[in-house]
Amino acid sequence: MICFRCLATQAAVKNTVEEKIKKSAAPKETQSFVMNLFRGQLQTSQVFPFPEVLNEDQIDTLKLMIDPMEKFFEEVNDPMKNDDNASIDEKTMATMWELGVFGLQVPQQYGGMGLSNTQYGRCVEICGYHDLGIGITLGAHQSIGFKGILLFGTPEQKEKYLPRVCSGDCAAFCLTEPSCGSDASSIRSRAVKSIDGSHYVLNGSKIWISNGGLAEIMTVFAQVPTKDLATGETKDKVTAFIVERSFGGVTSGPPEKKMGIKCSNTTEIYFEDVKIPAENVLHTEGQGFKVAMSILNNGRFGMAAALSGSMRYCIKKAVEHAIQRVQFGRTIDNYGSIQEKLGRMAMLQYVTETLAYTISGNMDNGSQDYHLEAAISKCFASESAWWVCDEAIQILGGMGYMKEANLERVMRDLRIFRIFEGTNDILRLFVALTGIQYAGSHLKELQRAFKNPTANLGLIFEEATKRATRAIGLASTPNFTHLVHPSLQESATFCAKGLEAFGQAIESALIRYGRDIVDQQFVLNRIAQAAFDLYTMSVVISRSTTSANKNLPSTEHELLMTQTWCSEAASRVSYNLKSVSSDKHLNVFNNLSKISRNVCGVGGCVQLNPLGF
Repeated sequence: MICFRCLATQAAVKNTVEEKIKKSAAPKETQSFVMNLFRGQLQTSQVFPFPEVLNEDQIDTLKLMIDPMEKFFEEVNDPMKNDDNASIDEKTMATMWELGVFGLQVPQQYGGMGLSNTQYGRCVEICGYHDLGIGITLGAHQSIGFKGILLFGTPEQKEKYLPRVCSGDCAAFCLTEPSCGSDASSIRSRAVKSIDGSHYVLNGSKIWISNGGLAEIMTVFAQVPTKDLATGETKDKVTAFIVERSFGGVTSGPPEKKMGIKCSNTTEIYFEDVKIPAENVLHTEGQGFKVAMSILNNGRFGMAAALSGSMRYCIKKAVEHAIQRVQFGRTIDNYGSIQEKLGRMAMLQYVTETLAYTISGNMDNGSQDYHLEAAISKCFASESAWWVCDEAIQILGGMGYMKEANLERVMRDLRIFRIFEGTNDILRLFVALTGIQYAGSHLKELQRAFKNPTANLGLIFEEATKRATRAIGLASTPNFTHLVHPSLQESATFCAKGLEAFGQAIESALIRYGRDIVDQQFVLNRIAQAAFDLYTMSVVISRSTTSANKNLPSTEHELLMTQTWCSEAASRVSYNLKSVSSDKHLNVFNNLSKISRNVCGVGGCVQLNPLGF
């Protein structure tokens, strides 16, 4: 799941991808659907068939976990009390430790439950349905707090720390600083290695750390003077450390006062001359940025799982009201405007849930090519959940605005999800720029081929043929209709045509802007949104096809949602791709940029009140 800390990866994402674009080396081929999308290529291996990764034993284990979790939320946990008190009481915390929910993915040999990503996603979905504040406490602990130890820890580090994080020692992820939000590379905390090499001395501070006042074990990122073996030059490089509060010199500030997720403990953490044993470096010295990004990428799917649960709760509340509330002689579920709201709410929940289990399934199958898909799931889930909750409140009317309805708490809790784990604005740029880098490297391959045409006739001829047939309308549109249920043939065609148009739009953008594409954020945002729509179309087509093949009771409903989603998404793809090359739309972008500069220039609205004073 997630945490409050790292509003991760802003300028760092832009700078990292920009550097990649400047490099000439051809990229490694990938099985990622979204990465291949940027080349106009159809890669279905991680989408079709819909991942089904749990064996019977894993399903039985999961069922044994779910019943006590549901009982805990119904009989022990009180989300409104947690919210009012801005904390989780000792009894509730103790019960959570007894249930084992703090060690869901820790291997059993270290005292954990040993759940797979898909099993974990189902547990997180239950947390999202009942109490996102509890979910953040759990997620900050295991999805990112000690996740680095699971991913990069040595056998000795795992042996020492994993049993502790399952049996009472809370964990936290310490990246964000006062001067470092989304730009993770601008960390100022600093750790200097001792002369004898036995330890590091850490000084610095971190802000907005979930579990910051509770954590005994922390993954901390700091700059370390590191000697480049090739050049002999010493430069600061980010390094990840396992830090214990017991090392001394670690203190926490008071809990922050927040809009939502109030029971999640969020504090500043200060490090003053903290001695960290050299063996507590995670991965290797200077590899901290890689560790941080791997942790975040690995955990993002959990946000979609949690928020799909929150959306289920909001839909349930809205439906219960709509089928009972009588206005003008009929229950309000009979009115078209309410039906449209409920229909869209159901579709958004279905897509979000599908994203979560597609990505977790691929991860459980061993995929390493899921970082763009995970970023999409985070953005899509957080924006969809906000919209679904808002519409649920609207359906309940005045009652929805009241505290007793319990939706105003959910709305406050949801707002943070578009900010942390990488702000949605930055993750959109991350998706667009990473994909464009992959596509751009292909064009560089072609440029290099022309320097030695005799040795590269095959590549040149292949590309020339593609462009020629595309220009005269003879190119073959990517096709995956053979993989889908017969009733989804049209939906698959919509997706395939959009994919082909997307590849052409990326190529045109690269030709038009070259390396300057990294600064065209109006364009990049539309490209990202088109990628979101194409990926979501593909995964719901896959899931509903599997449901139809199994003849599940919900098949007709799922097919209907998929057909509707794909029809509307195809229109959005067409619109967004046209806008990135249309002078009319580009002029609107330029105008918005000028309006923004005018507003910033005067520190607020430029015009006077209509009365002139």
